[in-house]
Amino acid sequence: MASHLSPGASGAIRRFAGWLARGSVGHPMLEGIDYWAELRDSPSQAETCFAVFVNVLELDENGEPVNEKYAERRAATFLYRYCTGELPPGEPELEGWECELY
Repeated sequence: MASHLSPGASGAIRRFAGWLARGSVGHPMLEGIDYWAELRDSPSQAETCFAVFVNVLELDENGEPVNEKYAERRAATFLYRYCTGELPPGEPELEGWECELY
C-alpha cells in the first residue's frame, strides 16, 4: 500500500519552496546574497538545494518534521557556499549524504 507524506512534512516542503522562490531562505544568513542570479544560470544547483533540505529533514514516528529550521539552515549553507565559494562563519562543511540526489 502506498503511503503519502504527512501534512506536516508536505507543509515543510511547501514552505521551503516558498522561501526559496521569495529569496528568503536562511534569513539572515543569505542577506545581501542574490542567490537567484546564480541559480538562474544553473538550475541543477536549485535541485541540489532542495535535496539538502529534504535529506536533512527528519520526521518523527508520525511523519511530522522535527528539525525543519535546521534543514533550512543546511540548505542555506549550501547556497552560501555555492554563491561565495566559502562556508558561512561557524557552519560545518556539508556532508556528501546531505547533497545526494536520489
